[in-house]
Amino acid sequence: MTEDVPPPGERTGGAGTGTGTGTDPGTRPGPGSDPGTGGADPGTGTGAGAGAGTRLSSPLVLTLVLLLAVLAQAPIRGALGTPVMQSWTTVFVAVTVQALPFLVLGVLLSAAIAVFVPPAFFARALPGRTALAVPVAGLAGAVLPGCECASVPVAGALVRRGVTPAAALAFLLSAPAINPIVLTATAVAFPNNPEMVLARFAASLLVACAMGWLWQRLGRADWLRPPAHGAHEGETRAETFWNSVRHDTMHAGGFLVVGAMAAATLKAVAPAEWLRTAAGDPFLAVLALAVLAVVLSICSEADAFVAASLTDFSPTAKLVFLVVGPMIDLKLFAMQAGTFGRGFALRFAPATFALAVTGALVTGAVLL
Repeated sequence: MTEDVPPPGERTGGAGTGTGTGTDPGTRPGPGSDPGTGGADPGTGTGAGAGAGTRLSSPLVLTLVLLLAVLAQAPIRGALGTPVMQSWTTVFVAVTVQALPFLVLGVLLSAAIAVFVPPAFFARALPGRTALAVPVAGLAGAVLPGCECASVPVAGALVRRGVTPAAALAFLLSAPAINPIVLTATAVAFPNNPEMVLARFAASLLVACAMGWLWQRLGRADWLRPPAHGAHEGETRAETFWNSVRHDTMHAGGFLVVGAMAAATLKAVAPAEWLRTAAGDPFLAVLALAVLAVVLSICSEADAFVAASLTDFSPTAKLVFLVVGPMIDLKLFAMQAGTFGRGFALRFAPATFALAVTGALVTGAVLL
């Protein structure tokens, strides 16, 4: 038995087989010295390093863009000095600077309400009868100072907590258009036309209630598939607040920039004859701005400044732009399809568009 037990030094050397450590128990294998397990394996370490080295990161892209801008500053400066670009820049900056404070304030207030006002509050505040709950829910949209990006998830939460879908949909349509932030922005954008604020409020509330009652009469339960859980459930209040701020700022800010660019391009590049032709025909003007509202997908806290910049169009056509945009556009269609199902969105969007145009025309004929 004693002959089979190796000395202590040889046991240590056996554990280090293939490392070249010998029998000295105090010598430890160097890192990566085992070709089978070490980090110096050219098939793993070097390959990973090469792959990481070719990956473009955001700072690298930004550096490259800035470098190209510095190298091409002479032609860029020449292009920006043309009358067309000067006009484009003036309109873009004016629209963005005017709308940005309202957008930021709306995002902050919307996030605060999402954190501190539980959705169950709205369910308790609504009447039991659906016919009465619809206008009450429409008026309740005034307590959600935010854009349409915030109203869709709140409407989904209302449906999950037992609120009748007709009332929740009325809230979804009215909240982005009649809240104080949007109405204040509209008053600032149209300082010489205070009736535009009243017309926007009346037309938006009318369309929201009409859609709610229409759903009550014709809507089917299998068309509506509300989400099983909220987007921020399981998070702390601080996480919910900052996630909501970040999400709404990225979405609303991005669409604001796109809308400002489109308005500036329309003013600076589009031939004046086109705008005069569209603006001179009442039917064509309304149709053009209604479609433009859907395509541009501008946040409701900023769309008034874009509408005000379209000086060639009539007040009624601008009202159509202001009523249609917060109720149905490309981003809203995507959000509604994701929240309530594609079948719902495919039915809800065309009906909303038709009623929004009709409601704005009727209200504009009376108030403008």
